Amino acid sequence: MEMRPREGCPKHMVMGPCGGVREGGGCEVVPRPCVFETPATWPDPVSAVPLRQAPLILADYTADPYSVPMLTAVAGTLAADCDAVLVGEHQNRPDFPPTMLASLLQAAGARPWITLACRDRNRIVLEQELNGLRHLNVDAVLCVTGDARAYDVRPDVTQVFDLDGPRLAALAASAGLSAAVPETPAAPPRELRPGRLAQKQRAGAAAAVLNHAAVDTVTAFMAGAAQAGVTIPVIASVAVFTDEPSAAVLSGLPGLELDPAAVRAVLADPDPVEAGIASAVTEAVALLAVPGVVGVNLSGLAAARGYEYAATVKAELARRIREEHGVGKHGVGKHDAGKHDAGKHGA
Repeated sequence: MEMRPREGCPKHMVMGPCGGVREGGGCEVVPRPCVFETPATWPDPVSAVPLRQAPLILADYTADPYSVPMLTAVAGTLAADCDAVLVGEHQNRPDFPPTMLASLLQAAGARPWITLACRDRNRIVLEQELNGLRHLNVDAVLCVTGDARAYDVRPDVTQVFDLDGPRLAALAASAGLSAAVPETPAAPPRELRPGRLAQKQRAGAAAAVLNHAAVDTVTAFMAGAAQAGVTIPVIASVAVFTDEPSAAVLSGLPGLELDPAAVRAVLADPDPVEAGIASAVTEAVALLAVPGVVGVNLSGLAAARGYEYAATVKAELARRIREEHGVGKHGVGKHDAGKHDAGKHGA
């Protein structure tokens, strides 16, 4: 079955809708309704490459681009308390190529989950990166379509979109990699999101990372996903912020839910860092209690006082989540720390 992009989609997507759909159903790129008013269906199931182990704590990696010393410092701090680090791709701050980033992070002691976006690479370059990452034996590749480049960000640069996220996941699985996929429970049309994750699973996804959403929204999404046949491990995102800039980064993105009352309470606290960590621990514990959620992604800038300081905030948060959840590093329970058996969040 030939898979053709849906007519009128500026991202050339076959498997939409993307996570950037605006409230009211508007397209992320052009001022008209999203063309995926009916969900796309993946034809034949692709065999996934299972994760070696689903991380209890996956932390966003953020550092100065093109800085090996900064990368090493941030990765070392996160690796001490987090099972893996999620390396994003940003339209306005490119960094070293994904394969090089993965190699550097591994050398610094971290286990990278590398994001590959279809926005800036044609299929040949995506195939090159996938094979390089397979050579490095990375834990997982997060396969995303990618947000459209803002009109004022590098207007001299084209956007590719040879593939979309689900088709990239299938390509990653065929290359022997564990493919992770994103999903946005709070993005419209919400009723299509659980079924869309089921289609990504058919495309070869081995795990999913959810964008920020309220616990109630995640609970409803996971129930719908289970009904749709989703069985892969799901990691829910925890919003990590301790000051106004780090909260603003999370508040301004489409499809993401951030509790305004929680933000106000953290920012008004005499010790916003402690309050931000405590708020994130509470959210993480609640998300880990949702059936089907096996881990949390410590997501966001965390603090505007520098990337190395922000990494210490996430590391402290990771330690407290483990204490609350009774699980040691890499999913090993406190009372099993001397054993080699995987804990309850093991793959």
